[in-house]
Amino acid sequence: MGYTITEKILLKHTKAKDIYPGQFINAKVDICLANDITAPLAIEEFGKLGVKKVFDKKKIVLVPDHFTPAKDMKSANQCKIMANFARQYEIKNYFEVGRMGIEHALLPEMGLVLPGDLIIGADSHTCTYGALGAFSTGVGSTDFAICMITGECWLKVPESMKIEFFGRLNKWVGGKDLILHTIGDIGVDGARYMAMEFYGETIENLPMDDRFSMCNMAIEAGAKSGIIAPDKITMRYIKAIRKGLRPGIGKFYSSAHDAKYAYTKEYDARKIEPLVSCPNLPSNVKRVRELKEVYIDQVVIGSCTNGRISDLQLAAKVLRGKKVNSRVRMIVIPATQGIYLEAVKEGLSKLFVEAGGVFSTPTCGPCLGGHMGILAEGETAISTTNRNFIGRMGHPGSRVYLSNPAVAAASAIKGRIAHPDEVM
Repeated sequence: MGYTITEKILLKHTKAKDIYPGQFINAKVDICLANDITAPLAIEEFGKLGVKKVFDKKKIVLVPDHFTPAKDMKSANQCKIMANFARQYEIKNYFEVGRMGIEHALLPEMGLVLPGDLIIGADSHTCTYGALGAFSTGVGSTDFAICMITGECWLKVPESMKIEFFGRLNKWVGGKDLILHTIGDIGVDGARYMAMEFYGETIENLPMDDRFSMCNMAIEAGAKSGIIAPDKITMRYIKAIRKGLRPGIGKFYSSAHDAKYAYTKEYDARKIEPLVSCPNLPSNVKRVRELKEVYIDQVVIGSCTNGRISDLQLAAKVLRGKKVNSRVRMIVIPATQGIYLEAVKEGLSKLFVEAGGVFSTPTCGPCLGGHMGILAEGETAISTTNRNFIGRMGHPGSRVYLSNPAVAAASAIKGRIAHPDEVM
């Protein structure tokens, strides 16, 4: 029996001679990551152990992106703890405000993650990097602390599930809709502790930004990771990234033809319309056309799920020559400084502001109800983020709907959830 892509990557990073689902392994990591919420907890544990150095100054990445620029004294202190640690231990990949971005968009852009890597991050959406053909998963702050010391992570080898998409995508449908469709079908625990392997002709033609969106939300189905076998689209992306802080192109793995899967799913992409995840679970998925009576107070376009340049371009395509409804506030957050500059160069920032929106510096702020867009009691938002649990974006009495950037932009114009065709 052959190995899946996930099993091949994990086997390469451990001393074991064989590997199988359910096996516990110690695996060497290529990159370990934390942010301004999770790093201070890890740093505290690191300090308790009396360790004098980290395992590798180049393989630790620290990104202050959640409550930054610091929204209050508590968040400022969190950032200070991380900055001081980075200076003391000479961490090479510490990204201060002005150079940082939303971590899961920043690391690929900087060339810090490559195909075949094993990446852990003290953030659940670390699974994003599976889009590059890497095994990447979220861990707790204590695990991150131990990894900073040893360069290893203890984990259980997950089962894999194979999800195939075939057929051409409909207009206004992208990676966000594909993953929402999947989660809507299998539920928020349908892939519990599994590696979700996406493949098929639809995926083979899917742009890299859409692949990032899909793997990013694997965790919303309960998965340990999401992954797509690297191909020519992956290679083009790696060659085009703005700054390669690591040499080479990584290792391109793929699953064996006789690899074993827990189960498989097949979806006809031609039948998928633009979708919206309704409160209060990502699995509560409905077609946009079913939600025309849902009026909104806020629109957020951004996040580690949909804050890349193609996402901003898609939203701008819908908004061009139009105005945001006077009852709605629209917040647009490019995911990195590089994306910010590209949006300025292309005139997108001007377009968003002239349409009646606000164009923000990179931050995770509103996605987790941190700042830059907290909802009040009774308010409703449609957002290109990844979670819509009770109180996720602010008051427990608020409501969050999740969509792709085109639907979010159309909704901003209409003042209610709207299909892009309604405004084009």
